[in-house]
This record gives sequence, C-alpha cells and structure tokens, in this order.
Amino acid sequence: MKSRLRLAFEALAFGALMVPWVQAIAAEPAIDFNRDIRPILSDNCFKCHGPDEKERKANLRLDVRAVAVERKAIVPSKSGESKLIARISSSDEAMRMPPAKTGKHLKPEQVALLKRWIDEGASYSQHWAFVPPVRPALPGVKNPGWVRTPVDRFILQQLERSGLLPTPEADRVTLIRRLTLDLTGLPPTPAEVDAFVHDQSPAAYAKLVERLLKSPHYGERMALDWLDAARFADTHGYHIDSGRDMTKWREWVIEAFNSNKPFDQFTIEQLAGDLLPNASVAQRIASGFNRNHMINFEGGAVPEEYHTAYIVDRVNTTATVWLGLTVGCAQCHDHKYDPISQKEFYQLYAFFYNVPENGLDGSKGNAAPMLRAPTTEQQQKLDDLDRQIKALEAKAKLPDAKEAKQELAKIRKERDALDRTIPSAMVMQEMPRPRDTFVLIRGQYDKKGEKVTANVPAFLPPFPKDAPPNRLALARWLVDPNHPLTARVIVNRYWQMFFGTGLVKTSEDFGSQGEWPSHPELLDWLATEFIRTGWDVKAMIRMLVMSATYRQSSSIADAKTNLQSADPDNRLLSRAPRIRLPAEFIRDQALAAAGLLNPEIGGKSVSPYQPPGLWEELMSRADGANWSAQTYTQSHGKDLYKRTMYTFWKRTCPPAQLATFDAPDRETCTVRRARTNTPLQALILMNDPTYVEASRKLAERVLTEAKTDADRLTLVFRLVVARTPNPDETRILVRVLERQHEVFRKDPERARKLLSVGESSRNEKLEVAALAAWTTVASVVLNLDETVTRP
Repeated sequence: MKSRLRLAFEALAFGALMVPWVQAIAAEPAIDFNRDIRPILSDNCFKCHGPDEKERKANLRLDVRAVAVERKAIVPSKSGESKLIARISSSDEAMRMPPAKTGKHLKPEQVALLKRWIDEGASYSQHWAFVPPVRPALPGVKNPGWVRTPVDRFILQQLERSGLLPTPEADRVTLIRRLTLDLTGLPPTPAEVDAFVHDQSPAAYAKLVERLLKSPHYGERMALDWLDAARFADTHGYHIDSGRDMTKWREWVIEAFNSNKPFDQFTIEQLAGDLLPNASVAQRIASGFNRNHMINFEGGAVPEEYHTAYIVDRVNTTATVWLGLTVGCAQCHDHKYDPISQKEFYQLYAFFYNVPENGLDGSKGNAAPMLRAPTTEQQQKLDDLDRQIKALEAKAKLPDAKEAKQELAKIRKERDALDRTIPSAMVMQEMPRPRDTFVLIRGQYDKKGEKVTANVPAFLPPFPKDAPPNRLALARWLVDPNHPLTARVIVNRYWQMFFGTGLVKTSEDFGSQGEWPSHPELLDWLATEFIRTGWDVKAMIRMLVMSATYRQSSSIADAKTNLQSADPDNRLLSRAPRIRLPAEFIRDQALAAAGLLNPEIGGKSVSPYQPPGLWEELMSRADGANWSAQTYTQSHGKDLYKRTMYTFWKRTCPPAQLATFDAPDRETCTVRRARTNTPLQALILMNDPTYVEASRKLAERVLTEAKTDADRLTLVFRLVVARTPNPDETRILVRVLERQHEVFRKDPERARKLLSVGESSRNEKLEVAALAAWTTVASVVLNLDETVTRP
C-alpha cells in the first residue's frame, strides 16, 4: 500500500514538474513561413538561390518548394537529411552557406528555427503581401472600455497578449498640439488651445478633428508627403539643373486633398488623367505626376539614353508609390528576391513609353508635351483682349483707320505680354501609334532583346483581357478592389504619417526583403475598410486620429509597465510615438509663433534665406566655371515667409536648412524620410537667419502683448509649444533673461547686430538691450527638444 502511495505521489510530483514544460511547448508560437522563415531565406539565400535565373547558383531555388524538395535541399519532416541544414551548419568554411565572402552567417537560433520548420513539414506559403487582403473580424479584448475606433481593438489585443497596458490619454494641451501639427503642419494658437481645453462637451475632440480636416492647410500638409513620393522639384536635375515650373501640378495636389478626392480617382487622374474621356484641364495637369522626373539637355548626351532613364524612373516610381515594391534591379536582370522578371519590368515600361517627348529637352524651362494653364483672371483678361482685337481688326480694314491700327498694335502687344506670363505644366500625352518596346539587355538603352507588349507581373492579378494596354487601364488595375497591394501600401503610409512608423516599417518595400507587419490583421482590416468606404482619405485619417491609440501619452513616465524593456521600439504602440518633426514643420512653426508666417496657399516657389554662394560652391567645376544654369535670388517681402513647402527645390542643391533635417533631394521617389539627430541641426536652429529673425519677432510679440516678465515667459512657451512653463523652466529662463540683459546693456552694438538679422522691420519703440535679451530667451525656447518634436 505504501509502495503504491509512494508511486502515486511520485507520479503526481513528476506531473507537476512537467506541467510548466508542457505549457512552454504549447505556448511556443506556430511557425509562420512568411513571418519566420522567408526573411531568413530572403536575406541569406535568395540572392543566389532565388528568382534571378541568370545569377542562380547550382540551379537551386529555395524560393520554390518543389525545386528545393526535388534537389533534396529540403527533405520535409527530416531536417537531418536536408542539405540546407547540413550546409548552414557545416563546420567546414568551404562548405558552409552562406559563403564566407558574403559576410553573412546564420545565428544559432535561425538554424534551429529552420530545423524546426523542416521537421514540421517545411510548408511554404505565398508571400503575404501578394495575397488579396481578407477583412478579419474585430478581435475581442479584455478592456473594451478603452476602445474608441476599430483600430484600438487590434492594438489592444497585441498589448494584452504581451502583458502590456496602454498609457493614459495625453492631456488636452498635448492633444491639440499633436493633432494640429499632424493635420495642418502648423502649431495651434493660444486662443485655439484655450477653446479646446475649456470645451467640456464629450464631442470636443471630434469637433477639433473636423475643424482641422476642413482647414485649407490640411491639403498642404497632406501634399507635402506626396511631393516627396512624386519627386517634385523646381529644377530638372543632372549637371545643368535648370528651372522648370510645375506649380499647377502642386496646386492640383493640394486641392485634391482639400476636396477629399477619392484615392482611386486621385490615382487614375495622376497616372492617366490625359486619357480620360473629355479630360479637363485639371485632369491633364494631374497627369504631370509622371513628368516630375529629372530631365537632361547637356551637349553631347545621347537622347535615347536619357529617354530610357525617364521611362525607367516612371516604372520605379509607380511601383514604389502604389505597389510598395522595389523593381529597379529588374531593369538589368530578374529580381533577386521578388518574382519580377526582367521581361515583366519592360512590360511595365511599355505603358509609359508612348509619350511624344525628346530625350534631351528643357533648356528653356518646361519640356514638351506641355499644357498652358492660365489662372481664371488671366483667362478672363485674354478673352477680353481677344474680343478687342477682333473688333479692332474689323475697324483696321476701313479707310482712314490709322488710330484703329495703332490701337490694334497696342492691344496685341499687351496680349503678347500677358501670354508670356501664363504658366504651363508638363503633362503626359499618348502618341497615336505606340512605340515598339524591347527588353534592354543589362538595361542598356542601345542593346535591344525580346520584343514585349504592355502587361503586369504574373504574380499579381491579371491585366484585364478586354482593356486597352495603356496607362488608364493600368491605373484602373492598380485600384481594383481585388488588388493585393495598393490599398495596403497606401493605408500603411497614412499610418506612418500619424504614428511615425508604418505597420510595415519598410513602407517602400512590401516584398520579400521588407519587414513583416507589426499588426498584419490590422493592416488588412484598414485596407479593406479603405476600399469599402470608397477610398475616402479623410475618413481613414479621421479613424486613425480619433483612436485611443493615437490619443495616448507619449511619456514613458506615464506608463504602468516597463515599456523600455518590454516594447523598446514602440512597435506594439504601448504609448504614442514621440518623433522629430519634419523639416518643413519646424520652420513653419517658428514663423507662425513669431507672427511672420505668410499663409497664402499655392503660387510659385519662393526663395527664403540661404547661405550666400551655396549654389555656386556646390556646382563649381575644377576650372572655376559653374555647372549650374542658375544663381540663387532670394525672395523679399511676404514671399520670404511663405510656408516651407513652397521653397524653391533645386535637385543638385536642396534647401540646406531642410536637407539638414533630412528632407530628400527629390531626384527619385521617397516614401519614407530618414530621421537623424545631428549637431548641425542645433546649429541651424541657433544661427540660421530664419530662426534668429523668428526669435526677434517672437520677442517683440511677447514684449508688446504681455505686461510682466512672468506673463511674457508664459506667452512665449504657449506660442511655441502650446503649454505653460513649469517652475524650473521659469527659473532658468529668468536667469538667462537677466544675464543676457546685462550683457547687451554693456554692449549695445552686439545687441544691435543681433537685432539686425532678417529683413523684417524692428520695433524701434522697444529698448535695444531688453529686446536682444528676450530674443535670446525666444531662441532658447525655439531650440528646445520639445519644440522640434511631435508630442
């Protein structure tokens, strides 16, 4: 009996010991090929054993299961017999894969994962992004009271799975600053902050969202990211880099966002507005999206070589913007990681090859084909002058018509002068007879291979058989509800816009080399919702910014768990992201706080302060001559303070102030800006004339609008970062103010020199030393990390 009891006890004890082990095995997540295995194979194997047939080694493909199994690289359920495991685990450097010369080496945990995958059957699945999204059910959560929009259910589900809690909602001052910057690119005024803080209605936040979505500055903010994607600039690029004028296209983009043009129509008009039945002037201007590429006209250049470069750019840009794919390497050979052959690249190329354009053009500004686009006022004036000319022509035929002839000559001269001021826009236009398209061997413009016709990659939905092989049909194919990529790519970019990082971090690459989504089900839900709502951009953005996820505090101090270790990169969104503002926001914020900002929307590009001789220095040749066809001419008056998105953009020398804060050169498509932290950025904020002048005007503003130093410190903080200073900040700034006032009182010349920076007039009624001291204080506040950071 005792023996049996002892055995039973031991069995129970053993079972108790085994429970955690069994639970650990059960808790181990199932292997997902796309999430766990494909990234390892893509990073380490596909370059030599992937889609690129010409570069493939040993005739082995690891991206196709049938081939890998046939060649015994993978023996399903038997990792010990799989050559793949033998080669990646080999102690013999000559045998081990990847080869030592590649500098790559699999980590032990990666080898273990591959073994486990093979032992479980080595199942493959199509790359997740190439499968049409299926709308998932909204997940259940433990704390449904936190949820404000469907977005929150997906976020909260992952937080709860990870044992994390969301941070509390940010305070109202933080919320209005965050939301106003995100939706308009401008800071809120103190009056706007007060109105929101004191509005106790449950709908206060929703009303704020609606007001900002209706702001005309919303269109400017949304257009800013699109200009990067469309590689918009004011010059042609290459060595000469002379000017062009695509003002009308930029204005079209701003208006499209402000009018909430559905994204499918937004797409169609930009890719093929000229091909729409009875296309309007605006639709034809929209087609200028694919004329924003660089253009060359250097002497001695080969026209066909550069014409080829333009078409390649259109293919690459279209693929990045709408497909989220990097197809550029397929210009020369089959893609090494994704199923895009060189032939398929040139089939896409054929869609864009039918424009009547020259390889070398643009020496006099815009390059053909062009569309004249007079303003309403200009058109009315032209019509009036044409009526006068017609009447005078009849009179001039009569005897004794000397005065009529003189008046006719005068009116014609006036009309010619007006005609020269009418802006044009480069547009797309289809040739009556398509050019023949060929695969270009190794991408060389003069080495033609197989003849091809317009088509789309085979791994994507088929091109409609009854559709004409032109850009209009391509655009409609891209926004077909069954397309697996377009909606995902675009909503991911909007997520990136408002949360700092996309659900797919590599927003430019949804292919095999791209990152796995942080929240795959959420991405698919958003994509299907975008389509369901008729590609309604404002509805999508409204849902994102109304979410509890968006409204969280960004402070780790507010968290109830140790987020620094549990979610260090904030991929689970356990708090709101705290990120550096875009370059344009930083300058606009300073101008707005100082009362300098010119809020006019649209119009030609302007030229704010820039270091003298910068263009000449960067574009000079060894013999002292200047490659550039331009000399920088600074704007004056109100144009000097126009919003930064209107800054003249020279491709070979982008605005220095903006480039320092990671603005791209716009030579090619950019859908994800870098975000760096450098000492040069602080030097810009302290010394650039824009910020020195803004500091002076901000100082003048607080000196005239507030009566005491305490009130002035409060006002300068509220104008810049929306909140009031805390006691420590007040104490520090009072000390700065007192010391600087003493310095400038003793050295009035130094004060006058500081106050002379910038073209705006100085308030002569203010005492010089006091104004200089307050200018320094304002500069300190404009230089705060908080000032240049999204809260």
